[in-house]
Amino acid sequence: MIKAFAVIALALLLQGCAGVVMVGAVGGAKMVNDERSMSTQLSDTNADFEIINALSQHEDIKQQTNITGVVMNNNVLMIGQSPSSVLRDKAVNVVQELNIGGKLHNQIRIGNPTSFTTRSNDTWITTKVKTRMLNNKELDVTRIKVVTENGEVFLLGLVSQQQADLAVDVARNTSGVRRVIKVFEYIES
Repeated sequence: MIKAFAVIALALLLQGCAGVVMVGAVGGAKMVNDERSMSTQLSDTNADFEIINALSQHEDIKQQTNITGVVMNNNVLMIGQSPSSVLRDKAVNVVQELNIGGKLHNQIRIGNPTSFTTRSNDTWITTKVKTRMLNNKELDVTRIKVVTENGEVFLLGLVSQQQADLAVDVARNTSGVRRVIKVFEYIES
């Protein structure tokens, strides 16, 4: 099942030649500049797919919520919406049972799942934040993951305090961003 998700994700990424070049160039730079080891990077990617697979095994979670997880340096950020704390807690327990490793940051909001329009807007916000970060010469965007959920921007990465502060400033001053949540781990600069 995990391999099927990987193939689908790869197919979606490869739908445009410019996208392939951009993903290849940025992805390669990201892997080289990332503070995480290559095995940790691969482990994190596999864990992302494991979370998707594990949550999809539960019909109530799959049908009634919009919950996902993002893994960075073995730490899990869970985001999305659940109509009840019971389903939210069940999703958290499902992910905890995977024993991914580090901390689990539960940022699942109680409420109705977001609409397609809201999720599309979140994608646009993420693109704007990443583009603004890329244009900031003082910021090393290859070490920062940006995820937007319902107008809230989550910043993940293994970065210095100075880089974190710059990233937060860029995200906070991007139109459409309602809130910025840091999920950074800090290194010595």
